[in-house]
Formats: sequence, C-alpha cells, structure tokens
Amino acid sequence: MLFGLMLTTLSVLSKSPREEPKVVEKIRPMPVALDKNFEFRKTKLLYIGEKGPQPSASSRQTTSTLNKKSSSTSQKTATLQDAPITFERQYRMFGAVTNLDQRQRLGNYFDFFWRAKRPSDVTVRLEYRQEKLHEHVQAQEITYHNVRGTHKTEFKVIGDDYFDDGQVIAWRCLLIANGRIVAENRSFLWE
Repeated sequence: MLFGLMLTTLSVLSKSPREEPKVVEKIRPMPVALDKNFEFRKTKLLYIGEKGPQPSASSRQTTSTLNKKSSSTSQKTATLQDAPITFERQYRMFGAVTNLDQRQRLGNYFDFFWRAKRPSDVTVRLEYRQEKLHEHVQAQEITYHNVRGTHKTEFKVIGDDYFDDGQVIAWRCLLIANGRIVAENRSFLWE
C-alpha cells in the first residue's frame, strides 16, 4: 500500500509541466518536403476582444422559453450555437479576477491538433502577422522529442503583445522534422 502511494506520488511529480512556446528571433526559410506521415487534424481558433461576444437577437431568451414548445426552431439553434463560444471565453478567462488579469488574457488563441505516424523529433512553429506590424512576420515554436501519435499544441498572442501590435491577421502553422517542413496549415490571408 505504501509502496503504491510512493509510486503514484513520484509519477505525478516526474511529469513535466506543459512546455510554453519560445519566440523565434530570426525566421529563416526552410525546404519543403511534405510527408504523408505528418498531418494537421484540426485547428481551433479563438479571438477574445475587449467586448464580449454579442448574442444574436434570437438567442436572447431565457431557459424557460427554451423548454416551452416553440414554433421557431431557429431560436433554439441560435442559442445552441452561441453556447460553445461563451464557454470557450469563460474557460480562457477563468481565474482572471481583476481588470489587469482579464486584460492580460485578451487576444488570439490557436490550438493545433496534429499527428505523427512515425517517431520523430518535431518542431511545431506558428508564424503570424499582426495588424499594426503589417508585413513583419513573427514566430513561436515548441519542439517535441521522439513523438508519435496525435498531439495538441497551443499558441497565444495575448496581453501586451496583442495590445501593442494588434490582432493576428494572417498565420501559418508548420510541422518541421529533420530541418524540413513536412506539413503546413495556413489561414486564407497568408501569402
């Protein structure tokens, strides 16, 4: 019993905290060698601005009116569509009590779900442009060693970075293995 408790404690303590992205000082072009063993599965983007999400007029109803038989199914649909957006904002703002705390969480959030079908050292890089910097490209990256399977990587452009340089207007995310770009996901406005 005691041995099992000690093992559990050691396994919890040995887990490293989630690694934060590092800012890339100088972005150099890399060769592209797309590989079917690496792929992006899903991308989740979230923008939290100073004004919260404005619910649509049809979604401004109480729970009691939702429970009644309604002839308008569009009202129910609008309310259900606003729920994930509201939840995601509340999730990201959880624990931000003061106005300063909340201000430091405003900006752009990027969640990339990707897969490596064979073990490899993979660097996930987010390159992006912000509205006040125009064509200047910035980048953040995280490196994973000997990974295989499905993974999630989170990037944020929030707080002072967001307020000083503006909202992210274009981005691309790269999977880099052996110094080559093996998978790419980009926004519509990325050139």
